[in-house]
Amino acid sequence: MKKVICSEKAPGAIGPYSQAIEANGMIFVSGQLPINAVTGTMAETIEEQSRQSLENVKHILEEAGLSMKNIVKTTVFLADMSLFAGMNGVYTTFFEGDFPARSAVAVKGLPKDALVEIECIAVR
Repeated sequence: MKKVICSEKAPGAIGPYSQAIEANGMIFVSGQLPINAVTGTMAETIEEQSRQSLENVKHILEEAGLSMKNIVKTTVFLADMSLFAGMNGVYTTFFEGDFPARSAVAVKGLPKDALVEIECIAVR
């Protein structure tokens, strides 16, 4: 069985997908763009966008009764690898202790011309 997880504190899906799905104790959080759910806007800098994407992930996990400590894997999509250091500086502030496994890749483009999008897998 799978269960849809949806938080009003994170922006709604902009396509035919769920914010997150739970199956067998694993939570798969869809890529989170750096959109503020209240204002519908996106900040300009990589640092601000990284913070918002991770806040969106955090809100979705909280809806499932979890925290960032439950994340075992993240994937970071960047508009350009020159943005890596700015993203990484913010990323480190969201985790305590052991960091999850991570992939970070540059892509040709992201929806809404975002600089970053972050997805994750968490476990209960």
